[in-house]
Amino acid sequence: MSYSTADSFRPVTLDDVRGAQKMLSGVARVTAMEGSRHLSQMAGAPVHLKCENLQRTGSFKLRGAYVRIAGLLPEERAAGVVAASAGNHAQGVALASALLGVRSTVFMPKGAPLPKVSATRDYGAEVRLHGQVVDETLAAAQEYAGETGAVFIHPFDHPDIIAGQGTVGLEILEQCPEARTVLVGIGGGGLAAGIAVAVKALRPEVRVVGVQAAGAAAYPPSLAAGRPVAVENPATMADGIKVGRPGDVPFRIVGELVDEVRTVSEDELSAALLLCLERAKLVVEPAGASPVAALMSDPGAFEGPVVAVLSGGNVDPVLMERVLRHGMAAQGRYLAVRLRLTDRPGALATLLGVLSVVDANVLDVSHLRTDPRLGLTEAEVELHLETKGPAHCTEVGQALREAGYTVIG
Repeated sequence: MSYSTADSFRPVTLDDVRGAQKMLSGVARVTAMEGSRHLSQMAGAPVHLKCENLQRTGSFKLRGAYVRIAGLLPEERAAGVVAASAGNHAQGVALASALLGVRSTVFMPKGAPLPKVSATRDYGAEVRLHGQVVDETLAAAQEYAGETGAVFIHPFDHPDIIAGQGTVGLEILEQCPEARTVLVGIGGGGLAAGIAVAVKALRPEVRVVGVQAAGAAAYPPSLAAGRPVAVENPATMADGIKVGRPGDVPFRIVGELVDEVRTVSEDELSAALLLCLERAKLVVEPAGASPVAALMSDPGAFEGPVVAVLSGGNVDPVLMERVLRHGMAAQGRYLAVRLRLTDRPGALATLLGVLSVVDANVLDVSHLRTDPRLGLTEAEVELHLETKGPAHCTEVGQALREAGYTVIG
C-alpha cells in the first residue's frame, strides 16, 4: 500500500482501508465504544463514544503513521523518517518507527508541552525542538528531509495516512452497525477523510459530520471556494485540530464524502471536555472533545444512533486545569466577583459568612488594601467561587447586594 510522491493524489478506497486494518492487527488497539446515557438523554437518541483517546500513544495517529512507514521501500526505511508535530503525530511516528525498526527524528515546537516531548523521546525518537509555531517546525523537518534523505511523514496529507485513519471507520460500523451519524473532529482532515471513505463505502446513508474549532476553521471557506484556503493565525485551545490549511489529499475526500462541517466555540469545547471527564470518566483533549461539543451545542440536529469520535486524550495537566475552570465558568459553575467593603477587623469573615449562607464554595480570595482607587477605609476583595449553575450565580450576586456590598465586577 505504498504510494510514491508521483501518485500521492491516488484515490483512497475501501480496499486500502481494509488492507490497513490487516496491517494494524496486533499493533493498534480496537478501541472501546462506550454508550453515554447523559448525552443520549440530551440528544433524544442513543449516543456512543468511540474512545481513540485510549489508543496506544493516546490518539488515533498511530494508525496512519504505522501504515505509512510500513509501506516504505527497504531503501527508504534505511534512510529513516522525519516528522513535525506538537504532540500526537509525533508520538504516533515515534512508536510506529520503533515497532518497525526505523530510525525517526521528530521536530517539535520549542513551546510543546513537556509531557508530549518526553513521551515522544520515550517511544524512541530523536526530538529536535525548533521554532515557536508548527509552521516553522514543519519547515525545519522538510529541510532536514531534503538534506539527509529521510522520508518526511506528513500528519494527514498522504493516502497511506488516510487509509490508516480510516480503520476507525471500519471499527465504528463493526461495533455500532446501526449508527446513523458519525461526528469527528477535523484539523487537516486525515481522520475525517479516512472515516468517510470506510463508512460511505459500506453504509452510504450514514451521515458523516466534521467538527472544527471556530478559531481554526479552514474547511468551511475552503469548501465554499472549492480549493484549500489558508486561515491566518488559527487560534484555539484544541491544538490537535489547530491547522491553518486543509491537506490537498483529504480535502478532495472531505468535499466529496463528508456531509457537513460544523464549528464549535472555545466555551463549547471546554464544556464538552468537562462533561467527558465528569460524566464519562474519560480524559479527553480539547480536539478529541470537539464532536461532543457539537452534539451539546445542537443536540437535536443529529439522527441517532450517533457515534462521536474521541480522537485523543493527550492533554497537558496545566491546560487541563485551565480548561476545566473555563468549562465550569461556561456552565455557570464558576464565578469571579470583585467588590468593595469597609476595611475593619472581621469584615472579611462577615463577607464569607454571607457566601456560606447561600452555599457558594470559595476557591480563592484576594484582599487588596493599598490602591489609589480605594478610599481611606475601603478594601477590595476578589473572590473565585464554585457555584451550582447560572441560577445559583444570580442568587449569590443578589445576596451580596442585599448585604450591602458594592459588586464592581
